[in-house]
Amino acid sequence: MVRDLVMLDPSETLQYLPNYHYPPYITLAHLFHAPDPWVKEFGIHKQYQIQYVLNGVAEYSFENKTYITRKGDITFHRPGELHEVRTTVGEQYSCISLVFHFGDAHFPANELFSELHDLGNYYDHPIGEKLQNIVTLYHQPGLLSQMECQQLLLQVLADLVNEKSTTKNLTRVQEKNSIKLIKIKNYIIDNFNENIQIKDLEHLSGLSKNYLTILFKKEYNISPMQYLTWLRVQRAKDLAINTNLSISEIAHEVGYADVHTFGKMFKKKEGCSLSEYVSSFYLTNRNRLIHPRQS
Repeated sequence: MVRDLVMLDPSETLQYLPNYHYPPYITLAHLFHAPDPWVKEFGIHKQYQIQYVLNGVAEYSFENKTYITRKGDITFHRPGELHEVRTTVGEQYSCISLVFHFGDAHFPANELFSELHDLGNYYDHPIGEKLQNIVTLYHQPGLLSQMECQQLLLQVLADLVNEKSTTKNLTRVQEKNSIKLIKIKNYIIDNFNENIQIKDLEHLSGLSKNYLTILFKKEYNISPMQYLTWLRVQRAKDLAINTNLSISEIAHEVGYADVHTFGKMFKKKEGCSLSEYVSSFYLTNRNRLIHPRQS
C-alpha cells in the first residue's frame, strides 16, 4: 500500500488493493491524533471519507458551510468537495478516518444522505464501535479481514441512513425534543466533572424534570443523572488504569470533592472499590497496569 493512496483516483488504487475484489474499496482506516493546533488546508479528495470524532473539537468547512464537530460527531465527505479542517487550540483532537470508494459502481450518496455533511452525533452508539472495529481489522493481513471491513462499512452506511430516516420521520415537536436531548447529552459529556444538577438540565432544555427524564430514558435507556454517574465511573476507571493519580485525585477529576462519597458511589455501581477494580484489571492485564496511589 502506498502512502498517498487516499489522494489517488479510485481507478489508480486498485492495483494496491490485492485483497479487494468488489466494492467498497477501503483505502484508509486509521485513528488520527492531531497535533495542537492542526490545520488541513482547503483541498479536494477523489474518494468518500467518514470522520468520527473521538476527542476534542474541530471546525469543518465545506465550501460555504461550516460545522463545529465534537466527540461522537460523524462528518461525511464526497469526492470532489472542497473542504478544510481546523482544530481548536488546547483541545487534543483525535478521530477515526475512513476513506473509500466504489470503483466503477455508482454509490447513490445524495439519494441516501441528501447533501448532508454532518450526519449527527453517535457517541456511545454501536456505530462508533463498528468504526473502531474497521480500523482494527483493516490493519490485519488477509482476505477475510478485509471482507469483514467491507461488511462493517456497509453496515455503518446503512445504519447512518436508517438514523437519518428515523429523524426525518419525527414530528416537529419530536424533532425539537430530539435536538434538546442531544444538547443535554453533549452538555453532560463536556461537563461531567462539574457539579451538574437536574435543575441545570431543566434550564438548558426548557423541559420539566419529569418530562426530561422520561424523554432521555426513552432515547438512551438511562436517565440523565444515571448517565452522568456512568460517565464518571468510566472516566475514573480510565484514570486509575492509565495514570498514576491517587484515588482522591481521581475523585476530584470526575467531579467529587469528597473521596468517601466517590468511593461509595463507585462501589454501589461496580460492586467493588476502585482499588479492587484496578487489582482485578492487573490480574488479566499485568503488563499494562499503572497502580493509582492510595490517598
